[in-house]
Order: sequence, then structure tokens, then C-alpha cells
Amino acid sequence: MSELTLMMNIGKEMAGKLTAVGIDSPERLMEAGAKQAFVKLKEAYPNVCLVHLYALEGAVRNMEFNALSEETKKDLKEFSDFLKK
Repeated sequence: MSELTLMMNIGKEMAGKLTAVGIDSPERLMEAGAKQAFVKLKEAYPNVCLVHLYALEGAVRNMEFNALSEETKKDLKEFSDFLKK
């Protein structure tokens, strides 16, 4: 089992996808940050969505993604929307 699954919001499937894009440890996810990790995931897995970005941000902050502030969610949504252009 990946150490990534020890992080908040990261299950086996997400850990597998992160590992496939070169983010194979909690330290690497922390270094990359949620947005950069999401960009890498989006390149390899075009169907990842905003909820995945929320989950990554929650993992980096060690909190449930649904507990992110509305301001943080708004920022992440704007980032996700920008990537769609």
C-alpha cells in the first residue's frame, strides 16, 4: 500500500494515479502542491474533475476536502475553469 493513502482524502485509486504521474509519496505531493499535482493528473487522466482538486488540497492541508473554506474552493474552481480553456 502506498504511503499516499495515509493522507487525508487519498484512496487507492487516487494514490495509483498520483504515482503514475511521478508523485509517489506524501512529501512529493506536498512539494508539488495541489494545483501542480492536479495539472499532472489532468494531463494523464483528462476526466479528473474539481472534486479531485479539492481532495488534493485537503490532503496537502491535512483536512477533509469538504471542510475547505469557501474562499479556497472558489480559488480552486477558478483554477480548474482556467485549465479548461
